[in-house]
Amino acid sequence: MNLKILTTQIRGLLERISNGQEESIEETARLLAQALIGEGRIVIAGFDEMEAVTSTALYGAEPLQRAVRYTDDLSFTAADRVWLLARKGDHPAALQLARQLAEEFIPFAVLTADPHDDSNELADLAFTYISTGLKKGLIPGPNGERIVQPHALAALFVYEAVKLSLDEMLADDDELE
Repeated sequence: MNLKILTTQIRGLLERISNGQEESIEETARLLAQALIGEGRIVIAGFDEMEAVTSTALYGAEPLQRAVRYTDDLSFTAADRVWLLARKGDHPAALQLARQLAEEFIPFAVLTADPHDDSNELADLAFTYISTGLKKGLIPGPNGERIVQPHALAALFVYEAVKLSLDEMLADDDELE
């Protein structure tokens, strides 16, 4: 019984992301493509469970071209593009990195669960912003609380959508040459 409920709720979550974030996914793919068209790298900065996206981009069956894992000692070039992924928009390390990137004029994209509103500094700093909209657990728990917050699953879905769009852009660019 719980598996059917979970499946239904995850399907709904992914459909909401697909329908509500399509333009932001496209914008993020366009931003990341700039690194690949030039001499840059795509720096993936996944925090906490969002590190799943970094692992997929680097070691998955279809790795992301010129992707590198963010580390504290990494230096950026003007050609680099950064994709910052955190569960919430107020993640301290994500905010610190976003402020650094903004100061260095390095374009970056952000993915979090939070909406893009006036209280979201991370969204304000980002060139592109995707929200998974995952605010609480998907299913009711035994005591009435909401449980199951699949932030990494939602982020991996968005990653695959961005990568698909990015690959299409690069294929179209190759056809023009």
